[in-house]
Amino acid sequence: MAANFWTSSHCKQLLDPEDVDVVPAADRERGITPEEFRLVKIHMSLHIWRLAQQVKVRQRVIATAVTYFRRVYTRKSMTDYDPRLVAPTCLYLASKVEESTVQARLLVFYIKKMCASDEKYRFEIKDILEMEMKLLEALDYYLVVFHPYRPLLQLLQDAGITDLTQSAWGLVNDTYKMDLILIYPPYMIALACIYIASVLKDKDTTSWFEELRVDMNIVKNISMEILDFYDTYKIDPQRGLPEDKISPVMNKLPAKA
Repeated sequence: MAANFWTSSHCKQLLDPEDVDVVPAADRERGITPEEFRLVKIHMSLHIWRLAQQVKVRQRVIATAVTYFRRVYTRKSMTDYDPRLVAPTCLYLASKVEESTVQARLLVFYIKKMCASDEKYRFEIKDILEMEMKLLEALDYYLVVFHPYRPLLQLLQDAGITDLTQSAWGLVNDTYKMDLILIYPPYMIALACIYIASVLKDKDTTSWFEELRVDMNIVKNISMEILDFYDTYKIDPQRGLPEDKISPVMNKLPAKA
């Protein structure tokens, strides 16, 4: 897996942290701040998760969709690429790439059901199909994504701490509310989640990490980013971000013509 990752387009497209949260000029003109830019990405990542639960796709499909979504906004503006449409289209595209295809009409049905009171989420099948073409171009047709899940399981087994699987897996899930997958190799994200889980569960993994000969500064930096995220954003598992926090930001974005 590692060898494949190092030669993959995913590896070649890893970004420096300072290149990820740059607000495009078109969005800045609408008054969107870097913090608001992050809030929209969190909000719409959660939207992808909720929509995915409705159409019942595998975890990997969701993770790939969120990765596409976040990668798009390192290149395109939210003004020109409406996140409300980009999010379900990323899920549609990811479902095809991960060979777990979801019909566009099913996505449209559940979006209307989930967001019945918000006209700005009312899209038709043709909207998703048209946006799919735009997303393929925005992503430069590089669609292969490696995730931390597989290395996580392998590393936990190697360390003999498979009892941490549930907590570490949950931490990996939460990393998709951030841009870590665009910045760090997946196995480093997995290691950071194991590191946090081992500390929380009072497991001594010091010697195991030493044997791995990984850069612990990077592992600890990723861990701190995850913990800082938890401290900064109080996200309700069911409702997501507070409405009074996200609505003013979403209202800055143009509605569908």
